Amino acid sequence: MIINWKEDWLQQKGTKQKSIKKLINRIKKQRTKRLDEWVNQLHSNTFKEIDCLECANCCTTIPPIVNETDVRRITRHLGLPIATFREKYLTKDEDGDQVINASPCPFLLTDNRCDIYEVRPKACRKYPHTDNFEFTKNLDLHLINIQYCPAVFRILLKVENGLPK
Repeated sequence: MIINWKEDWLQQKGTKQKSIKKLINRIKKQRTKRLDEWVNQLHSNTFKEIDCLECANCCTTIPPIVNETDVRRITRHLGLPIATFREKYLTKDEDGDQVINASPCPFLLTDNRCDIYEVRPKACRKYPHTDNFEFTKNLDLHLINIQYCPAVFRILLKVENGLPK
C-alpha cells in the first residue's frame, strides 16, 4: 500500500500536466496492442494500491452519462417510473448528454459506497477507462481524468517512467 497516495496526487497533478500531455501525444504516435496489454496490468496493480472508497472523487465531481439502458435498469431497481427518475435525477449537459443532475452523485452514500452499485450507469462501470484494452482509445480523456482520479494519474506516471523515449 502506498502511503499518502491521495496527498501525492493532490500535490503533483497540476505540475505534471505538461509532461503527461507530451506523453499522451507520444503514445498517439505509437499505439499498439502491447501498450494496452501492459496498461491493463498497470491498471490491476494500481488498483491494488488505491482504494476507490477512500477517494470517491469521481462520484463527487463528475456527473456520469446515463444512457437509456441505464435508465431502465436503474428505475427497475429503484421501483420508480422512468418519468419520475428523469425528473428527479437527470439533466442534459452542455454536450447534450443525459447525466446525473447533481455532484456529488445522489446515490453516493456517506461511506463512499454507491447505493445503486449493482445497477450503476455504464459510464460508472467503465471509469476510469484504463482497463479492458481501452487505454489507447481514451488518451485525451486520461489527460482530463488526472485532475479527478489518482489512479489514472499513477497509471500515467508508470507509463511515463516505463515507455521508451
